[in-house]
Amino acid sequence: MEAKIALVTGANKGIGSEVAAQLVARDFHVFVGARNEKAGREAALEIGSGATFLKINVADEKSIRAAAAEFAKSADHLDVLVNNAGILLENDESVLKITPAMLETTLRTNTLGPLLVAQVFKPMLQKSGAPRIVNVSSSSGQLSDGADGWAPAYSISKTALNGVTVQLAAALPGFAVNSVCPGWVRTDMGGSNATRSVEQGAAGIVWLAADAPQNLTGKFLRDRKVIPW
Repeated sequence: MEAKIALVTGANKGIGSEVAAQLVARDFHVFVGARNEKAGREAALEIGSGATFLKINVADEKSIRAAAAEFAKSADHLDVLVNNAGILLENDESVLKITPAMLETTLRTNTLGPLLVAQVFKPMLQKSGAPRIVNVSSSSGQLSDGADGWAPAYSISKTALNGVTVQLAAALPGFAVNSVCPGWVRTDMGGSNATRSVEQGAAGIVWLAADAPQNLTGKFLRDRKVIPW
């Protein structure tokens, strides 16, 4: 493949699907990562000829390694990894009421998953001339303004994801590794009252994937601006 190559996890719907579509429009070949094979294949088909479905469950290390082996059958390098897959299991439970199982499940997908995917796909990323990792985070994970009590397990997982981002940036010189807040987006997770469209939510992610300076790394951004976390 001569085109730049991207892998977007959780790309069967919502922000992930839109990011994949926008990258294809920018002449990337995009691997549409999803754990649901039917939904993932349908999303890749809808995006068009520049998209290829890749089965991957970021909460399962065996699935990640199998996905990397399958990826290697079609591509010899990876330019951009977008860790978009995420889950929100709680509503407005107090942090005093969330269960260990809920927190562990959330952390496995939202925090450990992106780290494992980065670890497993690092050899492919190292073959790129300008490798990039974009971790889709949330302002709910910011510590700078203090937690407001909303969705504590999800928020904690995003705080930790920002920590993973700076650690990866330190460990991967030459890579651009950043986390990004897409804002409150009208998706299944964000709900119909959210203030941003999926196109608006995807824009900052796509910018980091395709246009941001390569020496911008280890940061947390929203709308192309570095924000505290």
